[in-house]
Amino acid sequence: MNINGNTIFIPGATSGIGLALALRLHDAGNTVIVGGRRTELLAEIASQHPEIGTIRIDTTDAESIAAATKEVIARHPDLNVLVPMAGIMRIEDWTKPGSFLEDAEAVVTTNLLGPIRLISAFVEHLLAQPDATIMTVSSGLAFAPLRVTPTYNATKAAIHLLSESLRLQFTGTNVSVVEIVPPSVRSELMPGHQDDPSAMPLDEYIDETMNILQTQPDVTEVQVERVKFLRYGEVRGDQAQVIAALNG
Repeated sequence: MNINGNTIFIPGATSGIGLALALRLHDAGNTVIVGGRRTELLAEIASQHPEIGTIRIDTTDAESIAAATKEVIARHPDLNVLVPMAGIMRIEDWTKPGSFLEDAEAVVTTNLLGPIRLISAFVEHLLAQPDATIMTVSSGLAFAPLRVTPTYNATKAAIHLLSESLRLQFTGTNVSVVEIVPPSVRSELMPGHQDDPSAMPLDEYIDETMNILQTQPDVTEVQVERVKFLRYGEVRGDQAQVIAALNG
């Protein structure tokens, strides 16, 4: 992926990693449009960052995705990068029957079905562009499970294999697939997570991610150094220790 000269749509980018990445991608020389469900956050972004486009989209709603897709393409016919960023993380205890199903279903709908629907909605348009990218967002937890978030872990593992599979299918086309693999990053993903001293500071994460995108235009997985502890436990042969440390 070239780091500049793109038109990029990032649904689910009204805060956290998504918004920070949107701002930095704009600064790198791209046209960026962010999408989100909450109109008050979109209005705040439009006010504070008038250079960033905004559009309302609920990535858990198939009709909202379809409507937003038409609007984004009509406004930006040169759109060539899609970054399905929306995600939620819920604590679940599967030893307590009846307590977790609603949360688990919401996580699957947002984290897995949402990106699938978004890619499906935009793929025809992206295939018609001279050079296009689908940038998925998985997690270090796709490779080592956090005990209290089983469905989140599972959806991110699914996103990883979806990315790998789509990369195979798009081989020989103009569409590339890049997977962003964040570690724990200080953001609003979970209550209080933005102040977690064990999580990577957001600015540091975005700095390292942008550096990888700038210096490795053919990268397929954007792995900052901190995520490699989780990403390669099985390869190193210390997966049991990784899981113990993660859940200690």
